[in-house]
Amino acid sequence: MDTNLDVTAWSALLLGLSALFAGIGALRKPGIWRTMIEEVEKSPALQFVCGMLELLVGTVIYLANPWLPADLLSCVIKALGGAMMIEALAILGFCDIYTQFWLRTLSHMHRGWASSTVLLGLALSVAGAARFH
Repeated sequence: MDTNLDVTAWSALLLGLSALFAGIGALRKPGIWRTMIEEVEKSPALQFVCGMLELLVGTVIYLANPWLPADLLSCVIKALGGAMMIEALAILGFCDIYTQFWLRTLSHMHRGWASSTVLLGLALSVAGAARFH
């Protein structure tokens, strides 16, 4: 029995599937992301929960994935984990400013962000799944 676990492959696959289906959901229901962000902006409890959850997930991804310059996927996944931690801290400390940026951007670029999310999710899912033997 092979006991080696490719954390990078699993991280890429699961992050990719999450992004893929979040993007599909946003394309199916235009305006849903804007509604979510508006709800987070209005609720200090949601701000804290979202920030802490993203900090937890980003930290796990960052710490579990090695930085191997020869392995592009591991570097990308580690960088995504770091970016998630930075975004979580922005949500926790500056949610009012940060959500305004997204609300302005989503009002005229909703399909673009959703389509980009689908493409990123698909790329990560394929890259992660390709590493399984």
